[in-house]
Amino acid sequence: MDELKWSITEQEAGQRVDKFLVTRQEDWSRTKLQHWAKNGRIIVNGEAVKSNYVLRDRDTVVLYPEEEPVEELTAEDIPLDIYYEDEDIIVVNKPRGMVVHPAPGHTSGTLVNALLFHCGSLSQCNGEWRPGIVHRIDKDTSGLLVAAKRDEAHIQLKRQMQKKKIERVYKAIVHGTIPHDTGTIEAPIGRDPKDRQKMAVLEKNAKDAVTHFNVLERWKDYSFIECKLETGRTHQIRVHLAYIGHPLAGDPKYGRAKTLSLSGQALHAGRLALYHPAEGTPMSWEAPLPFELTQILDNIRKGY
Repeated sequence: MDELKWSITEQEAGQRVDKFLVTRQEDWSRTKLQHWAKNGRIIVNGEAVKSNYVLRDRDTVVLYPEEEPVEELTAEDIPLDIYYEDEDIIVVNKPRGMVVHPAPGHTSGTLVNALLFHCGSLSQCNGEWRPGIVHRIDKDTSGLLVAAKRDEAHIQLKRQMQKKKIERVYKAIVHGTIPHDTGTIEAPIGRDPKDRQKMAVLEKNAKDAVTHFNVLERWKDYSFIECKLETGRTHQIRVHLAYIGHPLAGDPKYGRAKTLSLSGQALHAGRLALYHPAEGTPMSWEAPLPFELTQILDNIRKGY
């Protein structure tokens, strides 16, 4: 990779160079940056510096990132719960616990590995590590998503996503009793400046995000709700519900310490609707809650 350069402003001065750089790109960790500093890859004002160098106003920082080793994606014979398939698209019901797409250092066991085995090939519009993936859901969120087999189909589905013509409806169990039956959360979301592994509602460096919800059932300590996405920001439902004081049950990142016994957040992508990318016909699918969530709901209803 070529050199990357930054000019430090007065507002950015006073922080360590590794803390500054870790916010420049999502997959740069402090550990990785400290390793690069030891190898002389972080240069300030023409000289190599340690990772704890404190930046000053008008410093010039140059970084020479180390090239990542090339890894190949492999097709894996992993069972898929297929709801629809043709020569253009495939719609699957992803189980809880499955990662959607590979990343450097984690190239197996994902939905993409399974799709490559089943389909043979996928669209290449979304980069080397996300073939076919039009939209994603988190590892511990179950439910429906569509993947594209052809580039033309992928481009058309992306346009539908941008024009808000793809409907995505989720069901969730949240902490607390939501008093009103319906609501809309309009709060911009961006990368949390205090924790780069999280998203947050922010005034600056954030994108518009809108989530509509309605309450299906409510109890003393929990509510069962349905959420409809108008936008599709990373962790949007999880961030928005935590923001209004009703975080998802079981959410290890945005939730509460004392919660239901769950393997991850209680969130399920239960409905998906779109227009076929080649034929233009409206299509929709619905997937029932996974057993783990139906069991949790039964226990709440019984007062366990």
